[in-house]
Amino acid sequence: MQTPAPFEYERATSVEGAIASLERLGSDARIIAGGHSLLPMMKLRLANPEHLIDINDLHELSYIRDEGEEIAIGALTRHVELLDSALLAEWFPVFREAEQVIADPVVRNRGTMGGSLCQADAAEDLSAVAAAVKAKVVIRSTSGARTISMGEFHVGPYMTAVGEGELVTEVRIPKRPGGGSAHEKVERRAGDFAIAAVSAAVWIDGGTIADAGIGLSAVGPITIELTRAEELLRGRRPSEELFAQAGAIASEDCSPSADGRGPADYKRHLAGALTKRALRRATARALHQEA
Repeated sequence: MQTPAPFEYERATSVEGAIASLERLGSDARIIAGGHSLLPMMKLRLANPEHLIDINDLHELSYIRDEGEEIAIGALTRHVELLDSALLAEWFPVFREAEQVIADPVVRNRGTMGGSLCQADAAEDLSAVAAAVKAKVVIRSTSGARTISMGEFHVGPYMTAVGEGELVTEVRIPKRPGGGSAHEKVERRAGDFAIAAVSAAVWIDGGTIADAGIGLSAVGPITIELTRAEELLRGRRPSEELFAQAGAIASEDCSPSADGRGPADYKRHLAGALTKRALRRATARALHQEA
């Protein structure tokens, strides 16, 4: 049986206490919440933290709140809560669509929003969702809090901008009128990691695309924010031709690797096709042509 290397364990009783422990222990410490990504890596000795800080008792980090101009999601919010949230379904249906195809009920009952983003696995769905809806991540330390965009948050494969002594506490998403969003995923079997997946959001004003967000999963070493396609879409009237152009950019700008899920050319094709499909459905929702 595969077993982790020896480690020390502590259960945090407050956010401040967890941050203090992170600062004291430095790079030898890791946060654990759901643990569905970290524990398998520890068993394979791909991650060898000397200290685990369990934050499952920090219920103050578990919420989905309407804060007027933004929706705030606590880092300890479980997948199942994202799936069931009427507030997110109203403003950003992309969350519910993504959660319906993430793993299985066991994982969704324990895995968390913050854990998914902090794992920085290019094949997971929520990072693409967060990128598409222009989410920002709140990171706290003993010196205060800072807020960064998803583009700044992921700095490399399995690497984030979270430094020593810092803890992700919240994700904030701006609420803007005229929005629609959608998630498209191709997988080998239900609940599997994606062969390719795309999250898209558009905001329509006066019949034109005022803004757009596109996030790609599983087609590169990190989650891809398709900024070149987003720039193409802004200020244009939605059309199949425009979506096809965005899909072509997705195929060009992704960098998939061949593996057991398929060859690189197939993944490039999927990135383009799913981008076009997600943009079409997101736009229909923004125009109230699809529920």
